[in-house]
Amino acid sequence: MTILMTERLTLRPLLPDDALAYAEMRYHPEVVKWLPAAPGNFQAGDPVEAAHGTIERFARAWDERRYAPWGVFRDGRLIGHGGLNHVPEFGETEVLWALHPDAWGKGYATEVARAALAHGFETLGLGLIFAITLPDNLASQAVMKRAGLGYRKRVDYKGFSDIVWFDVSRLDFSRSRFTNAP
Repeated sequence: MTILMTERLTLRPLLPDDALAYAEMRYHPEVVKWLPAAPGNFQAGDPVEAAHGTIERFARAWDERRYAPWGVFRDGRLIGHGGLNHVPEFGETEVLWALHPDAWGKGYATEVARAALAHGFETLGLGLIFAITLPDNLASQAVMKRAGLGYRKRVDYKGFSDIVWFDVSRLDFSRSRFTNAP
């Protein structure tokens, strides 16, 4: 499992001890409205148990694919999750992020997305990475654009219809990094 350090953040795999803090972020009402329903027992009223299930699912993905979403930490405090996630329904890998509302508007999501894209293309050798969101989630779409992804199409996913799809290829990502270098 890989740990990344960005300018302000530590991205590391979530551990069982992170479940309470993760549940507080993932099931915050302002976060839930933008994400598909989480698998597990949250519907039964136990967000910490559901968080444990998600952490276990991420750990399996690390074992199987060498990537999964990381916990996003700022000054040792869990503020969200983000990274890469293989989506079997599309046969591709997405870059994703979800942050506690206290961490919104500070550029952390863009920092996570850029680090995840670089890892996916440069370390894992992925050919394409996409991101999806609800059409009215303009903040996430702005992150996608700042990270170098471009709008491509609309898709249906996990009970949501008309989801916006952005993506970037390894070649286009490499070009943009080279041309935007200082």
